[in-house]
Amino acid sequence: MAFIEPITLAARGIQLVPLALEHESGLRAAAADGELWNLRVTSVPEPGQTRGYIDAALKSRAEGHRFAFAVVDEASGEVFGSTSYHDILPEVKRVEIGYTWYARRAQRTHINTTCKLLLLTHAFDTLGCNVVGWRTDVFNFASQRAIERLGARKDGVIRGNGMRRDGTIRDTVMYSVHKGEWPEVRAHLEYRLSRSGDLPDGNVGS
Repeated sequence: MAFIEPITLAARGIQLVPLALEHESGLRAAAADGELWNLRVTSVPEPGQTRGYIDAALKSRAEGHRFAFAVVDEASGEVFGSTSYHDILPEVKRVEIGYTWYARRAQRTHINTTCKLLLLTHAFDTLGCNVVGWRTDVFNFASQRAIERLGARKDGVIRGNGMRRDGTIRDTVMYSVHKGEWPEVRAHLEYRLSRSGDLPDGNVGS
């Protein structure tokens, strides 16, 4: 049995649905809202690469090291973007949350906080994780701010450990939440979501 089994997570009108080929057109439209593939610090697929992006995610899921979701509007079925568990380590009960991006219209709304609360709750309360981590490009300041607003702690910077889409080598900023910190982080996220209006926490990509 896989550490992460197929599941749909839902709250506040947002669903996280296991990414599938049926999401191809919706994912392409989401990426086009803002032409997100032009951002050098993200891995958002270009229009013609959407099928390959999904195929790669499904291959990683079969191999057990990444589980990708489509971020979907529960009422309309509109796809807002995608997010994943990745670098899944069942032996130490650790996952990371990443490959996260949203259409421009979904940024700076409650969607990112809702998705992170869903993923964290499932990771800690259902999967029994000890640690949930994040990583992002050292120059992706929007993503760093969004992660820090969640209550994650910065672990440090790994220098020269990844490639950007333009072929340059990137430094990676690492963050994490440990299970002992989870109750306070959950309370913090629930408080933020209880406030009226949109929340300035849009994650452009990680």
